Amino acid sequence: MGIILKPIDVVDEISKEEFYEKYLKPRRPVVIKNMAKKWPAYQKWTMEYMKEVVGDVEVPLYDSSKADPSAPINSSAAKMKFGDYIDLIQREPTDLRIFLFDPIKFAPKLLEDYISPKELMGGFLDKYPNMFFGGKGSETFLHFDIDMAHIFHTHFNGRKHILLFDYKWRERLYQIPYATYALEDYDIENPDFTKFPALDGVEGIECYLEHGDTLFMPTGWWHWMKYLDGSFSISLRAWDKSWAVKAHSLWNLTVQRKFDDVMKSQFKSKYMDWKEKLAIERAEIALKRGLPR
Repeated sequence: MGIILKPIDVVDEISKEEFYEKYLKPRRPVVIKNMAKKWPAYQKWTMEYMKEVVGDVEVPLYDSSKADPSAPINSSAAKMKFGDYIDLIQREPTDLRIFLFDPIKFAPKLLEDYISPKELMGGFLDKYPNMFFGGKGSETFLHFDIDMAHIFHTHFNGRKHILLFDYKWRERLYQIPYATYALEDYDIENPDFTKFPALDGVEGIECYLEHGDTLFMPTGWWHWMKYLDGSFSISLRAWDKSWAVKAHSLWNLTVQRKFDDVMKSQFKSKYMDWKEKLAIERAEIALKRGLPR
């Protein structure tokens, strides 16, 4: 059977009413083709333009290596000047990525180049976007966003391959306890179902983004991303109206993260080994029980 992937819904334009009924209310992803075509960024945001406005600042870089059990989540693997990194990803494949980069800190004028889609929903954090840069072949590990926000993820200057999974599949995806990412020992593109049988039958959505495409990812959706070209994206975040989701976000960002960091610092590999073992046990139990139903 394998992992069952369906193509994502794709629309050119969408009304507020249709967006709410088909995607926001049921929390289903969708790609909107023409949203960013209304932005100045659609024409302006080339690699050279980003180098010009951001400047020669040093940025943390992330690779595809397995997380260090003693390090806090999102610890970087290396650092590089921003301009040198842009030259690198235009020149050759690399697994180095810029993750959760706040460009406004260095280039406030970028605020003028995009428009939050408030015609579709409210709750946007307008002045706090995140940008993500990746070299050809680099991958973002399978995870869901810790703040549980709705995400409008717009891609520029290349293509990106994305797999999406509803939050309900978290145990079958081998979620690491007290974390928002999955066990890093399997390849979600080509999993070994003998070693990781709980993945067999997991249902997801597959999509490909090109320049200017916007992916709506509802709160809690797991996502894995692969850069097919050296390129970059911007994520605009919006809060869900549900107080339960807000409470989940607060728990993740405070209690869970702090507990996990303390346990890592105290017990290091022993703690990580226990978490990975528990993730496998939970996945096997979910598979035997036929979850999710």
